Amino acid sequence: MTTPQTSAVDVNQPTLQPAAPTGRRLSLPVLLLVIAGALALTSIVRIITGADGITNVSQMSTALQLAVPIGLAGLGGLWAERAGVVNIGLEGMMILGTWFGAWAGFQWGPWTGVLVGIIGGCLGGLLHAFVTVTFNVNHIVSGVAINILALGATRYLAPLAFEGHQGGSAKQSPAVDSLGNFTVPGLSDGLRDLNNHGWFFISDIAGLLGGLVTNVSWLTLIAVALIPATWWILWRTAFGLRLRSCGENPVAAESLGVNVYKYKYIAVVISGGLAGLGGVFLSIVANPFYLEGQVSGRGFIGLAAMIFGNWMPGGLALGAGLFGYTDSLNLRGGSENVHALLLLGALLLIIGAIWLVISKKYVTAVITAVVGALVFAWYATTNEVPNQVVSATPYVITLVVLVLSAQRLRMPKADGLPYRKGQGK
Repeated sequence: MTTPQTSAVDVNQPTLQPAAPTGRRLSLPVLLLVIAGALALTSIVRIITGADGITNVSQMSTALQLAVPIGLAGLGGLWAERAGVVNIGLEGMMILGTWFGAWAGFQWGPWTGVLVGIIGGCLGGLLHAFVTVTFNVNHIVSGVAINILALGATRYLAPLAFEGHQGGSAKQSPAVDSLGNFTVPGLSDGLRDLNNHGWFFISDIAGLLGGLVTNVSWLTLIAVALIPATWWILWRTAFGLRLRSCGENPVAAESLGVNVYKYKYIAVVISGGLAGLGGVFLSIVANPFYLEGQVSGRGFIGLAAMIFGNWMPGGLALGAGLFGYTDSLNLRGGSENVHALLLLGALLLIIGAIWLVISKKYVTAVITAVVGALVFAWYATTNEVPNQVVSATPYVITLVVLVLSAQRLRMPKADGLPYRKGQGK
């Protein structure tokens, strides 16, 4: 007996609408106030330490460039996991994107390389969907296998495709032409001048905004636009509601006529395409060539950014920006800037301890205060940090952020769980 239409409409909204994340969600004004406070605290640290590089235009521009592939990988993970499929294979899909993008790019132009790189990532996503959705293989096992397969396949194909061409070798592709970039005339120079004055807060905002309008790749613009586009598709369309229902309660979704397999396939293929686009960014924009090992764990950091963002596009963007910024410290005056960030970290820990006391979490507050005091002592008794610490900073930040944000996270309820068509009958 078919369910009457009115009944389906009544049941649809409460059943398919995913539950709100646990914990208190920040409103936009409060979030902007928190960001402004963090920027003001950073400005104070910059003035005290004299490390002007932590907020200058060049630093912010580099941070944006490093954040884009991480953000695209995280966005790919978000699409897959919102449909209930854990995608550990983001790293491998990014590797496929780097190789396919550079291979097509040096032969037929950079925009063709972008398209082919996305297709390469989609192939990795299709394989992951086929194994996990159709054959119900453990998602983690499948993702790890794809990472290994992608690395081995590109290592095998690189000598065949690149050797014999000018600039090519067994581990590197020939150079790919630039996609081009843009700078907003007038605004970029004005913001750079403001940043060079070194004023409190105003110069730091100018440095942040200046990095967003100076020598920005067109692919960066596309990547940034994908953040609000993903939010709108997944949270403001019927298609997005059905897709998210597959990650929350696939049995209920199936009972209302949703083809769960189809939506899982679509989500994971899109996930692979986004990760592939992140790989393309590395091999065409960040470097104008494919280089073996250039992904360097960014797929996993993207996954961490997605978790930090609580499986939401806006939070993911903040996480990617944070990890991109810390990674940029390796490239631009790393030791001095990381040493200044020790003071910033100590101040944040002390503020956190005060907040915990107000929240009557006294044991946690004492531990946080002790850690803050130790970090401050490290800053006060040294003039620089070892290069090994500078190199490890992005990964340490990843771990710290995940630990601090773990209590407020809520993943999709059916994320990673096996599903068979008709299992609810």
